[in-house]
Amino acid sequence: MNVRNFALVLGVIYLIVGVLGFIPGPLRDPPANAADLTVATSYGYLFGLFPVNVLHNLFHIVIGIWGVSAARFPNGPRKFAKSIAIIYGVLTVFGLLPGLNTLFGLLPLNGHDVWLHAVTAIVAAYFGFRSTAREEFSEHGAVMK
Repeated sequence: MNVRNFALVLGVIYLIVGVLGFIPGPLRDPPANAADLTVATSYGYLFGLFPVNVLHNLFHIVIGIWGVSAARFPNGPRKFAKSIAIIYGVLTVFGLLPGLNTLFGLLPLNGHDVWLHAVTAIVAAYFGFRSTAREEFSEHGAVMK
């Protein structure tokens, strides 16, 4: 998979996940021990695992649109992947820290979101920061053997 396909696939996945967060079927009520949120609109656990609320869902949709859009431009996918690696790396750390694990009551970043954000950051870092010599060379019509 190249960085363009990564941006497109991640974008589509995050768009779908963002929309699913607004559909009652895949959303479960938060457990009794769930963190309290200031923004409790659409607060629940997607597939019973991942805490989301309206802001979290909108954030996923924005990331999805960004990924799909970035895939259309020559330098967009790599910039997208690098940015996602950093953003989701920070969100992973926030998810581990009391107080920041709900971003001051705005976004639930705790629970299973921590490992999901970590995996997203690692995969995005791979595509964003790996050597691009082979891809750049092949994009200009040369054949690599």
